[in-house]
Amino acid sequence: MSEPAFWAVLLAVLGAIVGSFVAALVTRWPDGRSVAQGRSACDACGRTLRPSDLVPLLSALILRGRCWSCRAPISPVHWRIELAGLVIGVAAGIVVPGPVGLAGAVFGWLLLALASLDLVAFWLPGRLTGLLALAGLASAAIGIDPPLPERLIGGIAGFGTLWLVALGYRHVRGRDGMGGGDPKLFGAIGLWLGWQMLPAVLLIASMIGLGVVLAAHLKGRSMAADTALPFGALLAIAGYPAWLFMIGLTS
Repeated sequence: MSEPAFWAVLLAVLGAIVGSFVAALVTRWPDGRSVAQGRSACDACGRTLRPSDLVPLLSALILRGRCWSCRAPISPVHWRIELAGLVIGVAAGIVVPGPVGLAGAVFGWLLLALASLDLVAFWLPGRLTGLLALAGLASAAIGIDPPLPERLIGGIAGFGTLWLVALGYRHVRGRDGMGGGDPKLFGAIGLWLGWQMLPAVLLIASMIGLGVVLAAHLKGRSMAADTALPFGALLAIAGYPAWLFMIGLTS
């Protein structure tokens, strides 16, 4: 097996496992439930799920997304996040096989957790964003591009840009238009990408947001000026492809 194929398979398996944990995080943490304690159970009948029911992706496929006991549908959030974790791992393994690819996959999996929480609960936990920032600094410490000075500028520029946007919006409109977690997330992304990629990430995230609004309009859904959009999730979705593009050019 070639090196890219080996790393793609390895990170795919690891990504599905990480995705399973992220799915548990997303379904439990916003409700104040512990992720580390307590076994998974069916939301409908309360029966504890067996180990064979918890195999990432395969269990959902074999059981057709239903509880083995009561046959109630299980939220598709689980297999979708597991699949996303797998895709993140495969992409990193193909673009840059090796330890650098593993580091990039960690970046993608942390973004996946933050994006999922923002989509489900409009919540970007400071602890998770802080972990993303620390992981970015750690990847610089082991010699992964971009260099640390560019990352530090990116962290400051990312946070400062959205903080100023939020401040200006509040001054003009008299109310908050952006959550406090968005500038922190953009700053953490800057600590991974450096400052040069940040305009592209912001542009792509904004274009995705406009696409969401347009799609909602075409489906007949009303989108008012004050309708909340999970902008942190859009930043996360744009951030990982930007890293793949950047690292692919430099590797």
